[in-house]
Amino acid sequence: MADVTPFERLRAALADRTATVGVIGLGYVGLPLAVAVARRGLSTIGFDIDPAKEERIRAGRSYIDAVSSDELAGLVKADRLTATTAYDRLAECDVIVICVPTPLSRHRDPDLSYIESTGREIAARLRPGQLVVLESTTYPGTTREVLKPILEASGLVGGRDFFLGFSPEREDPGNASFETATIPKVVAGDGPEANELVAAFYGTVVEKVVPVSSPDVAEAVKITENVFRAVNIALVNELKLIYGAMGIDVWEVIEAAKTKPFGYMPFYPGPGLGGHCIPIDPFYLTWRSREFEISTRFIELAGEINTAMPNHVVDVLARALDERLKLALSAAKVLVIGLAYKKNVEDVRESPSFKLMSLLEARGARVSFHDPHVPEAPNTREHPEFAGRRSAPLTAESLRGFDAVLISTDHDAVDYGLLAGAKLVVDTRNAMARHGLSGANVVKA
Repeated sequence: MADVTPFERLRAALADRTATVGVIGLGYVGLPLAVAVARRGLSTIGFDIDPAKEERIRAGRSYIDAVSSDELAGLVKADRLTATTAYDRLAECDVIVICVPTPLSRHRDPDLSYIESTGREIAARLRPGQLVVLESTTYPGTTREVLKPILEASGLVGGRDFFLGFSPEREDPGNASFETATIPKVVAGDGPEANELVAAFYGTVVEKVVPVSSPDVAEAVKITENVFRAVNIALVNELKLIYGAMGIDVWEVIEAAKTKPFGYMPFYPGPGLGGHCIPIDPFYLTWRSREFEISTRFIELAGEINTAMPNHVVDVLARALDERLKLALSAAKVLVIGLAYKKNVEDVRESPSFKLMSLLEARGARVSFHDPHVPEAPNTREHPEFAGRRSAPLTAESLRGFDAVLISTDHDAVDYGLLAGAKLVVDTRNAMARHGLSGANVVKA
């Protein structure tokens, strides 16, 4: 009887759910994925370099809204999910999923250092029959050209000894309609056997798998999704400026336009882009395109428009203070509403609120923030100066101490009726109008 191949062994382990899965990076993507995998009965090990995450998971205490502490504690107690900082445990895993950050450098070039260092950790422990899947968003070609050579430095050969794939994460923090298991999963493997294994693995975890022909295509899918949003947000941000100069409310225009049942999809302006994908991913494609001598003018223009929005908002605020209160911005006390990048979440990654606060303070304003979901500003790479700053209370008494309120994030938990009593409200989200509040002290930006 012929020996069973590594491919056949792993396929059988996935089919009978005896495979052990490792998830590297227990952030907003990795932890929900680890929970979804464990929920399906697969033994799951979460890996992270942060000991605090290991401790919280072992104690059954979630630090992400998308994962409830009750479910996390139940999975940990049932020995279906554990967490560790010890990479040596990768040898126990049949499937290894990489969910590490892919930021931009200060020059807006891709920073793949987390993928590369993680790949080296895996390569040092790689054994025949393992499936490695990258979920981190990146440019087309990364899985084959960057990760695969690192893994093959182990002496094992991809497609024969181990298997490699890519499946882009599609998390949307705060979206109550979808979670990891219910979002269709695009999958691809490096070769036909890897393709089958990647589809088999995710088929046990999510409701719908969408196979594509190669990791390059899967990487391009994710980039396309986020470029689509970035370009359309830039369009409405530009329309906001144009219509504003004409005395037309862009939010009213959008509400009327979206009644058309075909040929239109609503996007909304704001104070700038935030989150882990849209402000970053399009620049991965522009960087990659240079290698092929192709100019990405449309994408770069969208980036310029969106990046300029915080400056526009601060200019509107300064002008409103001067015209309505006869007060210079340099002498003003400003309360920024919302530190998170989007409503009803605690996620502050790439939040435009940090840029707004930095611009305001650079012009001499004294700035505080209020966010019901973020009690304290975390340390961030771009704005470490705000680390540890506490969310200010929002009361009628505290509001009297500010010259202006700047609505950057429209959390539902904010008392907008209370804000209506402020001396000046600059609203970047149309939140006041949506709550039926208006007045001479409310300015849209």
